[in-house]
Amino acid sequence: MNLPTLRRNRKTQFARAADGSMTLMEHLYELRDRLFRACVAIVIGTIVGWFLADWVLHILQSPYCDFTASIAREKNGGALPADWDCGFVQLGVTDLLVLKLKIAMWCGLIISAPLWMYQLWAFIAPGLHRHERRWTYAFAAAAAPLFALGAVLAYYCVAFGLEFLLNITNADVTTTLEITRYVSFVTGMMLLFGVAFEFPLAILLLNVAGVVTGRRMLKWWRIVVFLFFLFAAVATPTGDPFGMSLLALALSALYFGAVGLAFLNDKRRARRDRENFGNLSDDEISPLEYDDVPVDELDPVAAAEPVGASEPVTASGAVTASGSVASALPLDRTYDDIT
Repeated sequence: MNLPTLRRNRKTQFARAADGSMTLMEHLYELRDRLFRACVAIVIGTIVGWFLADWVLHILQSPYCDFTASIAREKNGGALPADWDCGFVQLGVTDLLVLKLKIAMWCGLIISAPLWMYQLWAFIAPGLHRHERRWTYAFAAAAAPLFALGAVLAYYCVAFGLEFLLNITNADVTTTLEITRYVSFVTGMMLLFGVAFEFPLAILLLNVAGVVTGRRMLKWWRIVVFLFFLFAAVATPTGDPFGMSLLALALSALYFGAVGLAFLNDKRRARRDRENFGNLSDDEISPLEYDDVPVDELDPVAAAEPVGASEPVTASGAVTASGSVASALPLDRTYDDIT
């Protein structure tokens, strides 16, 4: 009959990790278990991604295939030739197999992301405060859409970039793309855009932490926009101006959006400070309250009783004034009773 009560009173693993009652070995065991679960989730997601690899590869090939198809239609009077294909080649025997395995692993990471991210979060969350966990939820919820938005923008940017780059080739040059290098080019662009779209979120995190204010961020807009264009010109792998301009303009728009959110957060923080500290500025002291009670009305302090005189220390065996024999021993010449 007491078993349900004991189970209700037993602390959960999260509570034991939060209050510090878990030992170091228990933390290591928990880390081992969560890493194992995350790896199992990724393996299962990779198996599912293997069946989606051909479909994903077809989507990645679409920008180049659409471009070559439009050229073939122009040369064939508007109709697509019956023997037309994209024209990709592979230089190694196992290149396409390795490429499908890579795509399957990428798909597995994306499919199993809720599971392995939960395992990571469950291990870190007990060490955070309640408000820190709340902000982490908000930033994690915004990070995934921003990364996806950057990846989608990069996908369409690749289409414009390929059209620009392949149109400037000479007429006597036949362009044939190697499949693995082309996929690496497209996925690299998507990863670059996705990570770059997280930068305004990092700036907003600094504002939430109180490092920078929205007004200071707005003063930096000229320098920040210049750095965005410089970063886009260096980091974009294509030589066309489309990808660079799209990345820089998108980052600038996200930065100004982060500045607007920073202003709202500053107003919220200022309103909270007024509620707690009134209308006092940072360099203004609070008013002091003085008591007008005269000194004469205070209760007088009673005089302390006099301390009686101590008796002198006599040698061992000497008779004191009260008639008792003193038992004090002579002090050592080198050390006293304290040292």
